[in-house]
Amino acid sequence: MVSDYPQKIGEPYQVGGKTYTPEDVPSYDEVGYASWYGEELAGNQTANGESFNPQGISAAHKTLPLPSYVEVTSLDTGRTILVRVNDRGPFANDRLIDLSHGAAKQLGLDQRGTAGVRVRKVNPNEQERAVLRAGAPAAERIGTPDSLLSILRGNLAKLPQPAAPIRQAASPVNTPPSRAPLTPKGAGTRDGHFIIEGSGGPVAVENSVGNNYVGNLPGSYVVQVAAFSEKSRADILARKIGAKVMSDGSRSIWRVRYGPYASEKDAQAGLAQAQQRGYSGARILRADK
Repeated sequence: MVSDYPQKIGEPYQVGGKTYTPEDVPSYDEVGYASWYGEELAGNQTANGESFNPQGISAAHKTLPLPSYVEVTSLDTGRTILVRVNDRGPFANDRLIDLSHGAAKQLGLDQRGTAGVRVRKVNPNEQERAVLRAGAPAAERIGTPDSLLSILRGNLAKLPQPAAPIRQAASPVNTPPSRAPLTPKGAGTRDGHFIIEGSGGPVAVENSVGNNYVGNLPGSYVVQVAAFSEKSRADILARKIGAKVMSDGSRSIWRVRYGPYASEKDAQAGLAQAQQRGYSGARILRADK
């Protein structure tokens, strides 16, 4: 059951050595960068206990109450949509908000890894709230005038450019009280399915091997899009983007990759394909890594 009550604020929590303090700021109005996350996390539990619907119009924010409603404005186009915040993140400190795929698509940002946005807390009417709770988009707001956009873009220009994102927002290792307890781990997002390799040990994984498992193929280079601790999640993403699933050898990490390629130059085509699909965090690696 998706409900706006009780609204949860939560106690301060730490991620990566940084403390975040949730609070209800009625006048919240900030500019920054948005990223987005999608189908590979469908059904995962959000920080307020709901099931993540990638095509719903929702978002993750580090400190706003859960749920909250915000107007998100694209600083490229001036388009503004209403979004329901029901999760925590993104924990890359150069990004302000993490949109669901549905929200990114409605705002016209789904073909990009990151984009400049304005995020303003609002109190919509119950009809609009009900539409978003049901997973549908609310009516788009009136476009932002050029005079205001110019000011907002100027404020954005003062911020550091974001690094290329891994598109999912990272979950806290010390989980905020509003979220159900997770299995302790060194890295991951939401419930630990998504892994940022190199920053901690993986969690348990399925032992099955599907048709798109390719093992260690010959070749010098690959393009890695993502890594998961559950093969089923890797399979979903691989089918979606036409990639392959490769194990780390121990079958405790499942990597979604394009390739292998005979040369780094050839791998650039796979990198461009991943980036075109919105995976700006994709990178070229040696095939034996």
